[in-house]
Amino acid sequence: MALTDADVQKQIKHMMAFIEQEANEKVEEIEAKAEEEFNIEKGRLVQTQRVKIMEYFEKKEKQIEQHKKIQMSNLRNQARLKVLKARDDMIADLLNEARQRLAQIVKDPIEYTTLLEGLVLQGFYQLLEPKVSICCRQQDVEMVQAAVIKSISIYKDAVKKNIEVRIDQQRFLPSQICGGVEVYNDNGKIKVSNTLESRLELLAQQMMPEIREKLFGANPNRKFMD
Repeated sequence: MALTDADVQKQIKHMMAFIEQEANEKVEEIEAKAEEEFNIEKGRLVQTQRVKIMEYFEKKEKQIEQHKKIQMSNLRNQARLKVLKARDDMIADLLNEARQRLAQIVKDPIEYTTLLEGLVLQGFYQLLEPKVSICCRQQDVEMVQAAVIKSISIYKDAVKKNIEVRIDQQRFLPSQICGGVEVYNDNGKIKVSNTLESRLELLAQQMMPEIREKLFGANPNRKFMD
């Protein structure tokens, strides 16, 4: 039985509807899959960028923390240096005050003569030479001569040896120093510096740990006490 034109048209329409439906379903499937893949890719990109951002800020946070530690360390060091400088200034002031007191001692002839006797005699004992020369301030020559005369007899009695002493009249200690003497062996190669400044400096070096402890307290980092 032959199909009429109407039946052919009907079948064509039916086939077109079927094809259109299949196409629509395929489009929906493709769109759904594309949406899914888009969401997956978007999630992956978001997560990747999120990790990068977290790593960036973590790195920045570490840099800031490191910078903060460096700044704090610098501030502590600066504060420590200021404290040390203040302590050194205090000790320097203390030594300057001691020098000023030495100058006052020299103004007392009796006290200064006694001091000179001790400094001269100590020079003799340290050198233990048969011949020595003494250098002093020009204004102290007479007092040093008197100190030498007294010290020679004490030295001879103590070491049972003679000693020849010459006071250098060609070369004098600077007048701006507080006082004291320098004692040399015969050829001048060995010197005992017994000026008041050198004695003060030596005493300050020896007593510096004790001075610091008296002024600033015991040092907790100090392991040895001698």
